[in-house]
Amino acid sequence: MAGVGETAPGFSLSNQDGAQVSLSDQAGKYVLIWWYPKADTPG
Repeated sequence: MAGVGETAPGFSLSNQDGAQVSLSDQAGKYVLIWWYPKADTPG
């Protein structure tokens, strides 16, 4: 896991429209990654 100030590992995922988005596509831009650890899971 990357720490504060370290470079995040590359990854790709689908956006809300189903299009593939890669972290590398965002080079030079500010990126906010937000997640909910228990979203859609019991507990």
